[in-house]
Amino acid sequence: MKKIIIVDYGLGNVRSAEQSLKRAAEENCFKINVKISKNFKDINESTHIILPGQGAFFSCMKGLKDMPGMIDALSENVLIKKKPFLGICVGMQLLAETSFENGNHNGLGWIGGQIKKIPNRNLKLPHMGWNNVIIKKTNDLIKEDPQNNFYFVHSYYFDCKFSDNEIATTKYGLSFSSIIAKENIYGTQFHPEKSSTQGLRVLNNFLNL
Repeated sequence: MKKIIIVDYGLGNVRSAEQSLKRAAEENCFKINVKISKNFKDINESTHIILPGQGAFFSCMKGLKDMPGMIDALSENVLIKKKPFLGICVGMQLLAETSFENGNHNGLGWIGGQIKKIPNRNLKLPHMGWNNVIIKKTNDLIKEDPQNNFYFVHSYYFDCKFSDNEIATTKYGLSFSSIIAKENIYGTQFHPEKSSTQGLRVLNNFLNL
């Protein structure tokens, strides 16, 4: 049985992610165990790891650092043991090397890139609502289909250092990375747990990894 751990550092929509994962599993006849956890020991017992996030980059990074042993456990299980990992919204942005949101802050540095503010070109910020995701390359997390439309809430974006890590883009003031990936590490700027049936398909694909 697959065991999915949703990391709870106090700044993610953990209950919504939990319910959406269970629904995706039920619809596809998966047997899974989903657990919301603050304990780094649960990471060692997982098969899949999800890092949700909402709010400011610094606060989310601090939330991780304030959990004893969590970053070390995540690094060992994701970078060394290569367990499938999904970062959602700010959880994706934490994968970057640096963020320029309200200062200059270090991220996990797992995928090369920087977090920058969406240029204010007479656009409302945050970028909130449904928007199209344009697939750039084949990836196991998302497939080309007529409903690549997902729900976003953010004012900052992931500026990828390497094009190989950019799986999909979305346009809002500029074209930004809306899905990134590197080996077993995946990130979505949108919220799959808030994105109806197409969001459930993304979660289903993640469970299949």
